[in-house]
Amino acid sequence: MPDNYEHYITRNIKAFYRKRLFSPIIYLLLLAILWIALPLGDMLRPHTMQKEESLQAAYQSRNRYVRASFDTLRFTGYTSESYGQTRGYYYYTMRDKQCVIVLLSPRTCEEGLPTIDSITVTGRVIRGQESYQTLMTSLANDLDWTESGISSQLSEYYFSEPDYHVVATTILFFVYFATMIYALLYVLMCLVCIRFPVLAPACQNLVVFGHPAKLLAQAEEELATLPQLATEDMFITEHFFIMTSPDANAVVPINEILWIYKHSTLHKFLWYHFSISYTMHITANKHMYVNCPKNTKSDIDGIMDYLAEANHNILVGFSEENRLKVEAVQGKPFHIEKFYALLRRKV
Repeated sequence: MPDNYEHYITRNIKAFYRKRLFSPIIYLLLLAILWIALPLGDMLRPHTMQKEESLQAAYQSRNRYVRASFDTLRFTGYTSESYGQTRGYYYYTMRDKQCVIVLLSPRTCEEGLPTIDSITVTGRVIRGQESYQTLMTSLANDLDWTESGISSQLSEYYFSEPDYHVVATTILFFVYFATMIYALLYVLMCLVCIRFPVLAPACQNLVVFGHPAKLLAQAEEELATLPQLATEDMFITEHFFIMTSPDANAVVPINEILWIYKHSTLHKFLWYHFSISYTMHITANKHMYVNCPKNTKSDIDGIMDYLAEANHNILVGFSEENRLKVEAVQGKPFHIEKFYALLRRKV
């Protein structure tokens, strides 16, 4: 236990939110690295190719996702297959005085139209790999050309509409920006709570009992003059129950507490039981619920005994009778009350 309780609650609130800054900041850094390493910007806003711009020029300019117009496309007679399904039809056309291959999705080319006069599509510029070389070999055999001969006529880059996944890209960007906004807002909230601890949920929950800043100041003053009972992370002063655990912070006026009880959790690995932890639950007026996990039985028993002595109206122990009494006071089923309080803690 600490030797100095001066501003102990606010110091723990600040430490609590400093620790919580780590994960969202790391996540934001990973998002930034992902944005730089992958062409996410191109996927969101594909580059519009000019008529005279070649596929090679677009690829070398790192414009891999593009929107391009093609004229007079002719079907090669070959298709691209994936898992037994036709994913695209290979066409050829002239662009920048060079013959280029264009892979169109079945819907765009209406399942392989012989010719297409003009079309504007969004897709990906790809440098030819094994499948592309196979296509060139097949075309060379059809035309009775050598592979070197057809390679001199065909661009080594081709345009693929099926490789621009519209739905997947939309979902990816929704998840990317939604989680980025959430992480930024969470970082902002943590910074605000570090700078102004009274704005932290643990303090703002006191608004139902009075002015949060005044109640916090009163709790700090009482704790600074040494608590009447103290464990590792739970304290009782003249008028308040205070918790400053790694999982949460809480300040509860003792005269507002309705019900306290504990339950145990057996921790085991396979068949080996290696520890038992105890959790104390506090239900107070105005829909306040506090969960105090991972404590020893003696600590919780001591806190419960002291609270029961300080406020004789507190219901002690879990029972159906006590649950119904609390439900009658709070005006809603107890399991809904716990869920509501859990949501407030997660903010």
